[in-house]
Order: sequence, then structure tokens, then C-alpha cells
Amino acid sequence: MKIQTQTAILFTVLAAAVILLLNVIIYYVATRDTSNDFKKRLELRVIVAAKIHFEKDTTSSAAYTELRQQYLEVLPNEREYLVVANHQKDSFRIPEGLPLPKAFYREAIATDTTVFYKKDDIYYAGRGLSVGNEHYVMVKSAVNLYGLQALKTLKRILLIALVGKVILVFTVSFFFSRKAFKPFRDIIARVKSIGVENLSMRLEEQKGRGKDEIAELTKTFNRMLDRLETSFEIQNNFVSNASHELKTPLTAIIGEADITLSKERNAEEYRQSLEVILREAERLETLTTALLSLAQSGFNKNKEGYIPVRLDELLFDIKGTIDRIDPENHIKLMLQDMPMDENRLVVKGNLQLLKLAISNIILNACKYSNNQPVEVKLTCPGDQAVVKISDIGIGIPHEDIKHVFVPFFRASNT
Repeated sequence: MKIQTQTAILFTVLAAAVILLLNVIIYYVATRDTSNDFKKRLELRVIVAAKIHFEKDTTSSAAYTELRQQYLEVLPNEREYLVVANHQKDSFRIPEGLPLPKAFYREAIATDTTVFYKKDDIYYAGRGLSVGNEHYVMVKSAVNLYGLQALKTLKRILLIALVGKVILVFTVSFFFSRKAFKPFRDIIARVKSIGVENLSMRLEEQKGRGKDEIAELTKTFNRMLDRLETSFEIQNNFVSNASHELKTPLTAIIGEADITLSKERNAEEYRQSLEVILREAERLETLTTALLSLAQSGFNKNKEGYIPVRLDELLFDIKGTIDRIDPENHIKLMLQDMPMDENRLVVKGNLQLLKLAISNIILNACKYSNNQPVEVKLTCPGDQAVVKISDIGIGIPHEDIKHVFVPFFRASNT
């Protein structure tokens, strides 16, 4: 399921929960008010009935009767009961069909107020009366049919309104989420169109979005595309450079072998030819090892291969290797002012990678300075060991310095 659909559903569920809660509150308040209103109407009838029964003045009694007939409508299923209590108020003579607990009558007599009781849909209102030493409870019962019908209608309206509101909220939230996620759909469509053949394409950064999530996503993805494009360029440069570097010794080996085999030669000439082939083969092996180590250095980030390495011995080893590759180099090792403590010349690192890094820098210094003198100086200031390589070559353009630690990167002026 798409996120925009999930968002619409979630928003709809939350809205439906809020609407349902409001409907429950509305129905509860309506039920309470309807019940209270009906109780007041029933209470009035209890009072009037008591006045009619126990009013000694027949004129007043007749007036109450006329008042009830004219102004008090008969409630649905209205019934009237008179309960007589004994002197101790613990026994009652209850009319047939009046299913009320004795606690109801005791409370009515004791409080001298109207008390209420509800069983099923029937409301009961009772009021205690005392005439001399006699105690009575006037009871009125009725069914709130109009209230029940009104509540039933209200319930139906609330349910229909709930369904309608949920549909409306889902429709609005769906279109809203669709509009809100449109930039993401545009980004997805744009990303799908980007491949190896058009890595230069970038996502359009929309103006006016400021620093919202979509703008940040666009910028982040564009930066990732920059890194991918750089990686592909580096890979292409590596293939090109590796092919060129490997081709030189192979061409020399093949050429030397062809020349040697072109005619009969004496033992000395064969020996010299084999020395040339051996030197070029060693150079080829060194290049192959260096390329493999350089390729692996970009992926192996752990420190498991770290061992103590003496820098002075490492520099002598590198000098010897370069002498075999390029006997005409002008590399000058400068190891003056060495510390008395030999441990200061020791660093922990990967021997092969250190050798590869330093030898590549020195070889490039020789290569891009037309074989001018290259100084390799080792110093130990403070608690550090510093290897400084100086040449008088073409240098690195300022805009390429930021890529100096990127594997296989080739400067624009090389």
C-alpha cells in the first residue's frame, strides 16, 4: 500500500474516532436531558395527583382535577398507584403490578421529596405523604415514547452523519495526500529516468520550498548522484590509466623479444635482452600489485592488518623498488637529524598500503617533473614522524585538491 493511501486512511481513522466521540457525547447529553425533562413532567403529575387525593377542600380538589385535564396531557401508558405504609414504615400495602423495591418507598417517605426509579422503558416517580398518623406514597408511572422516538431518530441521524463525514474526510484527505506527495512522485519518475548513460542529470530543486523535507531530499539525492558520477569517472579513468600503464612494459617485453628473435645473437646479447625483459616483467608485476592494492584500499577499512612500520626502512625499500622500475630517477633521500630513540621512527599501519601510497607519490613526482630532482625528507618534530616529498613539477590544480584522497582520481592537468 502506498504511503499516500496509508496517510489518507490514518487521517480518516483519527477523524472518525473524534467524530464518533463527539457523537457519543451528543447522544449522552440528549439522553440525559430527555430523561430529566420527562422526570420533571412525571414529578408534576405526582404532585397534582397527591393534591387531588388528599385535598380536604372539595372545591380545591375539583380545581386540581380540572387543571390536570386542561393543561396536563396524559403521558403514554400513564398509571397511578397509591401505596399505604404501616406505622413503623417497614411494611407496605402495594397495589398489584407495581414492581418497585421497598427501598423506593422508604426513601420517598423519609426524604419528603420525589424519588425516581426506571425499569426497562418505564419511569416511576414517587412522593411520600403523611396524613395524620397515616403514611402514603403516591406513585406515577409512564413511558417516554416521544423521548425514545426522538433518541432513536437522533441515533439514526448521528450514524448517517458519521458515515457521510467519514466518506467526506477520506475523499478530502486522499486528494490532499495525493497533492502533498506529488513532489515525491515527480522525484521517483525523475530518478527512474537516470541511468549509467545520463548520470549528469540532476533533480530539479524547486524554488520557494526553503528547507523543507522535499528540498532536503532533492539536495541529498543530487549529492549522491555527484558521488556516483565521480565514482564512474574514477572507474573509467582507472581502466584507461591501468591499460596504459600495463601496456608500456608489455610493449617493451614484446618488442625486446621480437628484436632478439629476429636473428641469431651471441650469449651476451641474449643475456642483455633477458635482463631487459626481466626488468620490464618486474615493473609489470609491481604495477599489477600496486593496482590491486589500490583497488582494495578503497573497500578495506578495518585495522586488522596494522603492524609497526619503521619509516626509514620503508623509504629505503621504496627507493630500491623505484630504482628497479626507473633506474634514471633523481630521488634524493634526506634522513638527517634522526632521533636517538629509534621507536620515534615507528608508526602503526598497513605496510603494503603505506608503501603503495608513498611510492605512488614519489613516482608521480618523478613522472610529472620531467625527471627533475625529487627530495624525500624524513623528520621527527615533537612526537610525530613526517615524510615530506618535494618536486618542481606541474603540481595539482586548486580545484582538484579536494579529490586528492579519492582512489584512481586523475588531475585535469595530467
